[in-house]
Amino acid sequence: MSYESETLKALKMPDRKDVEEALLIALFRHNGVIKEFGSKEEIVTEIADNFGLNYEQRSAYLETFYRKEKRVKKSSLWHRLLFRAADSLSKEKLVSRPTKTLKLTRKREWMLTEAGFDAVLELLNIPESEKYFLPTKSFEIQKVVKKLHEAKRPIDYNPFYKKKKIIEVERKTTLRARGFRHAVIEAYDYRCAVCGLKIYSPNTLSWEVEAAHIVPHGVNGKDDIWNGLALCHLHHWAFDVGWFTLLDNYIVQISSLVDFLPMGFGKVGNYEIFKPMCNDTKISLPKREEIYPHKNAMTWHRENIFHN
Repeated sequence: MSYESETLKALKMPDRKDVEEALLIALFRHNGVIKEFGSKEEIVTEIADNFGLNYEQRSAYLETFYRKEKRVKKSSLWHRLLFRAADSLSKEKLVSRPTKTLKLTRKREWMLTEAGFDAVLELLNIPESEKYFLPTKSFEIQKVVKKLHEAKRPIDYNPFYKKKKIIEVERKTTLRARGFRHAVIEAYDYRCAVCGLKIYSPNTLSWEVEAAHIVPHGVNGKDDIWNGLALCHLHHWAFDVGWFTLLDNYIVQISSLVDFLPMGFGKVGNYEIFKPMCNDTKISLPKREEIYPHKNAMTWHRENIFHN
């Protein structure tokens, strides 16, 4: 038995397989990414707490003697166990290494892959159909997000797919559809472009904001950033049914039919949902103009969905 194995056994450290599962779950809870295992990183303490490690287990270190250099190198046993578990997961293609993630996101992080995502869902007994709604990133999804964000903005944009897409049953959505959702809500900083609402569920596993298609999916609208808008549930519905639309300068235009709503309609308690959306209100937009909604998509919405 090696010196490292003897130390792990003597201190009754967690089994590496258990640490691998804990890492996958930690990645899931942290939206698919965690930083490298530095001594001051929160994730190192968080997983140790989950295992109930005592002070000795957390502070133990290994000593390696380098004869040529005549020096002793000390390394944290717990950090080493975490790294070996992560390294094993990367060999199984369940996570991407920080060196690989760096090329994609410019951040040195461990990131779930789609295979790792599926493994976590199985561990936590979460149906695969919930994948679309979860904020968890994967390496493959992040590649789609990057492609959508960095695509060159077309002058004459066609917001329709040429061939009708097959809509899968049981919500087993494609990477492109999930990538679209992530790209849109990230671009709008997880806020509704109309009311600015930004909130997630208590367990942080879902955001209130949704990625709305300007030209709907139902008529073959594209999963492109220029055909997307981040809206809360309420304003997403109101936009989809035509209560309001957007002008080419991103000003909200409300349907004149609002004036004919019966008394008490369009209210949540004493809050009137259309009152804050006066016709000179400009929506909140992403930081980069290249990913603003395209006027061709907004024109189609005004002419085909909006009621005035």
